[in-house]
Amino acid sequence: MVRFIIFAALISVALMIYTLIECARTERHRVRSLPKTAWIIIIIVLPLIGAGLWFVLGRPQAASAGPANKQSAPDDDEDFLRQLEIWRRQQQRESELKAREEELKRKEDDKKKPKKDNSSDDSDTPSKDL
Repeated sequence: MVRFIIFAALISVALMIYTLIECARTERHRVRSLPKTAWIIIIIVLPLIGAGLWFVLGRPQAASAGPANKQSAPDDDEDFLRQLEIWRRQQQRESELKAREEELKRKEDDKKKPKKDNSSDDSDTPSKDL
């Protein structure tokens, strides 16, 4: 009989610790029936009854396996498609910007080339100072 009481006491303490940890880790807005601090006090003051009440009345319900959790293909997900469109637009802007930069570089090179040609022509002609 003593072994049974010790075993029951150990189970009670383990259940109380598990319930306290679960209650403490649960987000405040998901706790049902009472505020989170009230649940912690109830679990400490009434170990077995408080733990049972927590599991029945206070513990957040598991998420239902409805359409919200249903997995779908990426092309059916609106957020994914929105991000994909944003990425595509950014890529397009970057390619347009690179094309503009290359065009500007070509224009600058074209402006510089005639000046180099003129200066090289001057050096080929004999100078009159001699």
